[in-house]
Amino acid sequence: MSKVGRHLLISGRVQGVCFRHSTRKTALQNGVTGWVRNLPDGRVEAWLEGEEPAIDATLRWCYQGPEMARVDDVQMEEKPASGEFDDFSIR
Repeated sequence: MSKVGRHLLISGRVQGVCFRHSTRKTALQNGVTGWVRNLPDGRVEAWLEGEEPAIDATLRWCYQGPEMARVDDVQMEEKPASGEFDDFSIR
């Protein structure tokens, strides 16, 4: 199976609620690589790479987030996987 990439912009109450840490944990459990970071405008940005089923599972989680979060919107753009990541990091 070939790897795919997804660029995400997640808005709502997504900062200060362990969103990045929980995203990393979920991605690693699903075998997804990439990164996640907070943006100055209050959104969370993420780059996911992996096989489609693993990406889909991680993406489904991103629409919900951790218990204290409130996800209002997830903007997703499909892109080719870069293959440059061995892990999933918090930036």
